[in-house]
Amino acid sequence: MAGATHAVELDHITKRFNDVVAVDDVVLDVADGEFFALLGPSGCGKTTTLRMIAGLEFPTEGGLRIFGDEVGTLPPNKRPVNTVFQNYALFPHMSVEENVSFGLRMQRVPKREIGQRVEKAVSLVRMEGMEQRRSVQLSGGQQQRVALARALVNSPKVLLLDEPLGALDLKLRQQMQRELKSLQREVGITFVFVTHDQEEALTMSDRIGVMNDGRLLQVGTPTDIYENPVNRFVADFIGQTNLLDGTVESRDVVCLANGARIPARSDLPPGTKVAVSIRPERASLHPLGHAPAGRPSVDGRLEGVTYLGNALVHSVALDWMGLEVRSEIRPDEARLTVGDGVSVSWEPGAVAVVCD
Repeated sequence: MAGATHAVELDHITKRFNDVVAVDDVVLDVADGEFFALLGPSGCGKTTTLRMIAGLEFPTEGGLRIFGDEVGTLPPNKRPVNTVFQNYALFPHMSVEENVSFGLRMQRVPKREIGQRVEKAVSLVRMEGMEQRRSVQLSGGQQQRVALARALVNSPKVLLLDEPLGALDLKLRQQMQRELKSLQREVGITFVFVTHDQEEALTMSDRIGVMNDGRLLQVGTPTDIYENPVNRFVADFIGQTNLLDGTVESRDVVCLANGARIPARSDLPPGTKVAVSIRPERASLHPLGHAPAGRPSVDGRLEGVTYLGNALVHSVALDWMGLEVRSEIRPDEARLTVGDGVSVSWEPGAVAVVCD
């Protein structure tokens, strides 16, 4: 984010555990007031990166700055950050009020100030009236709110969140996604959010950093990441996509593995082995040979249809690979049946060319 103040700066950060490289030469700037998500599969290094920002791990190499101050060797209590973990780590014998005020009491903050700050934090997470309840009497969503209040009451400059919604069921998780994003906008502080859930990252974040095997592969807005993935892994990991293998023929043409030449923009040199990424919702299904004129297409046979309520997912087998097409039509409008020959088409500009 050009021109923005950097809340967090990772300067060629590497973390090794004996011979294992958990985080590999990561360079990243997170802007002040940004909701930033670190996204990747389990074991990709995202949580280790978060723990280094928190001070729970120290970098093996590289610099780590928070608002310009080098903090890479400082303990957690010397950094202007707080962390919310997936298991919330609430004290079961304490009330909501006691849990939220615990850190302030350890710092010997005056009692009157504690009361004011706890009241504000509890209000921010919409837990008014529940201050005297013990954590074991709360639902999962309520416990998550208390954990957030306990972190926010200390007025951190950066809030770190390690998959805090992972223990919630789908509907509650979606509700808390909206509430967490709204809360971040209200308090205006930097959130660094670790998740393996692509939809969660796309829904909540200003920018996303995609990690795999300890490396930061791409950083960008949700639209950038989804529409213009830099490689096959990012294309396949972010949402659903169809990857058609081919070779770059020219700046504007890719020759697919079946010999079909399709329009596809790329700066890669001719002869480069690539895949063409087509998001399922950008593809259309037609009876065999009836793709609209002017649209690239491939032919195959319909092998399966999955009902999703408001849409259908069609699985199409090509003679040279498999392809899944998401059809954004109402189920009662469907006319194709399993076993039919079909053509799959897309707008010429609906593809992204990616390499390994």
